[in-house]
Amino acid sequence: MDENNNVEENVNNVENVNVEETAEVSLENAHIKIADDVIAVIAGAAASEVPGVASMAGGFAGGISEVFSGKRNFAKGIKVEAGEKETRIDVNIIVEYGVRIPDVAFEIQNRVKKAVEGMTGLKVVDVNVHVQGVNTDANNINNVEEEKTDDNSQNN
Repeated sequence: MDENNNVEENVNNVENVNVEETAEVSLENAHIKIADDVIAVIAGAAASEVPGVASMAGGFAGGISEVFSGKRNFAKGIKVEAGEKETRIDVNIIVEYGVRIPDVAFEIQNRVKKAVEGMTGLKVVDVNVHVQGVNTDANNINNVEEEKTDDNSQNN
């Protein structure tokens, strides 16, 4: 998270930058290309902060590498197709049991679009959310059922 803040601060501090909604940022005589992996990390960090997202759904290899490295892979479950001026992003998630899936998906779309457009200058055309599963951890199910019971008893 600190890394993302540092990148954003550095982008804001650069003077004489011409950004015309392209993947290339012109700094007088230099060009900066933004890699798909960078966009994926920005999108993954934004999506994982949404309430109701249990985890990002990635492949088997991604899960194994997280276990061995001990580091969280923010690009896990994110697929990016970036052009020169725009990008399309696919987000694969696992939701918590009991959440309203359309609300979670809508919030992911908003946060990912805002984060990527704000940090890269690219126009985000699509943010497609794919729900790959539901986290049915026994503790989560019991907590949701207790909340529903408490709400019903208060309403009566």
